[in-house]
Parts: sequence; structure tokens; C-alpha cells
Amino acid sequence: MAKKRILSGMRPTGKLHLGNLHGALSNWITLQNHGDYDCYYFVADWHALTSDYATTGEIRANTIEMAIDWLAAGLDPAKSTLFIQSAIKEHAELFLLLCMITPIAWLERNPTYKEMKEELSQKDLSTFGFLGYPVLQAADIIMYKAYGVPVGVDQLPHVELTREIARRFNFLYGEIFPIPEPLIAEVPKLLGMDGRKMSKSYDNAIFMSDRGDDLKNKVGAMFTDPQRQRKSDPGRPELCNVYTFHRLYSTPETVVEIAPACRSASIGCIECKRRLAGAVAEGMGPIHERRDHYVRHPEEIRAIIEDGNLRAGRVAKATLVEVRELMKISHEL
Repeated sequence: MAKKRILSGMRPTGKLHLGNLHGALSNWITLQNHGDYDCYYFVADWHALTSDYATTGEIRANTIEMAIDWLAAGLDPAKSTLFIQSAIKEHAELFLLLCMITPIAWLERNPTYKEMKEELSQKDLSTFGFLGYPVLQAADIIMYKAYGVPVGVDQLPHVELTREIARRFNFLYGEIFPIPEPLIAEVPKLLGMDGRKMSKSYDNAIFMSDRGDDLKNKVGAMFTDPQRQRKSDPGRPELCNVYTFHRLYSTPETVVEIAPACRSASIGCIECKRRLAGAVAEGMGPIHERRDHYVRHPEEIRAIIEDGNLRAGRVAKATLVEVRELMKISHEL
């Protein structure tokens, strides 16, 4: 029985943080190790251009940094195909063809389009590329005839649009594309040091590569229960981001101990953060070891990506042959 194919990607923004690790990468690794899935994960460098078209100088270096973090986290090139979007030119061709059948109204009603325009108001996003990037996402997904797309709740509108585009293509030209399913994992809500969403742009992120004093200082600066001003004040661990991290990195015994100690004020925030920093350092130890290995051996990264590009390219070429035949635009006369 053929394995079900999984497809997902990330924009190359540089080093990844713990929010990326627990929000996406951990889910990717779980799917990879499941045994029943054929996983394709790609660096979405063309997608980076949709909002950062004026600042492209760091994309190549960011791609390498992100690939290092993927491999350090546990993505296995023997189990997953890791590739770069722009290396597979068929993505651009399928994007073009899907643009011909996608109503503009579908794109304009996309809630993420409106939200991102407001959030990134300092940038000029009045471009066709920004409006149409969900069509490029659709091309990325259906190119590999993906069964499922691991996403967060905020990405559900994009997957639904992909489903609509796939249905429209199938109706117009013939059944070729499966209708992909969103695969939503339970993701802990990890906030940044300042209590906002963890983000590199907010300068509040704990990176996967952070260790030693950098890690201790960042954990020490984490926002806690705002009502707990003094050590003698009782805390509310269920509202504290430090406790959320404890549940991910500390032993079950420590987690059971920390909660009542916080509520009774028998442990202060400084001690709580000190213990957390040690737990995070220990938990991230294997990832840091793998990261150090790939930093020392960039040739291994290049070989892994080149092999992934070849594997993804074979699938993409076969899909485009089918698409051209169905659309009656094959160049073979």
C-alpha cells in the first residue's frame, strides 16, 4: 500500500526559535517517523519574496541556517525529502497555470491577506505576488499530490483555498489532484520573552542555537505572571509562560512540584527560571550536538539538499506532464 504524501514548507528567515521547533518542526518529525507517510519539506524561498522582495541579500545564508536547524532537530533525509522551492522550476509553471483559473475574489477574501497587510504596513505589499501567494502555495502542495498539509490554525484558510483550486482544476480538466487535508497538531502556545508571540522580528525569541549564558539570560528575562510582583505573592502557573516551558522541558516530577510551589509562593520566579534554564539546556543538548556537526560539515548539507532537489524534481516533472496533457498544452506535437 502506497504511503500517504505529506507536504509543508517554511520561509527562510534564518535561525529558528523554540516556537518554530514546537509549533512546526516537532510535528514534521513525528509525521516523518510515523512510517505511513512520505514526507516532503521545502525551503520556501520564493515565498520569502512576496513580502521581502526589496531585501533579498540574506535569503541564501538564511536557507543554510534553517537547513541546519531542521537537521539538528531531527529531520532525517533518509525518511524525508528536503528541498529548495526555487530549485524546482515546475513550481513556477504550475503557479502560472493555476493563476489562470483562480478567481481574484478568492484571493481578496483571504483573511490572512488583510491581516498581513495591516501587520506589515511599513512595507509596500500592493503587488500581484503578495495577493497571489496562496496560489503559489496551492501549486507547492498539489504538485506532489499531497494527502495532508501540517499547519497551524492560522493557516487553515490557505489550505482551504488550495482545496478549492484543486477542485476547480479537476472539474475543468479531469481528476488528477487529491484534495489535501489540513493536519492540525496540538501545539503549546509558546510566547516570547516579553509575553508576545515569539518572533525574530520582535527580538523576543529563544533560538534553537542559544546556549550557555545566552540561554540563561533569555530565560531569566522571560515575562511571568503580571500579578506576581514579589516572591511572597502567590502565583498562577497556568497563566505563566515559564510554567508552559517547564511542561515541555522539565521532568514530570519537577512539573508536579513547581505548580503548587508557585501558587503557595514557596518558590520565587528567579529560582523557577534558573531551574528552567537548566532543563532547557539539557533537553536541547542533543540538538546542539547535531547542530555543531552540520556547522562543521556544510558539504553534508549541500549533498542532502541536492539529493532532495533531485527527488522532488522527478515528482514535479511527472506531475507537469500530466497537467499539460489534460490542459492540451503539451509541447510534444
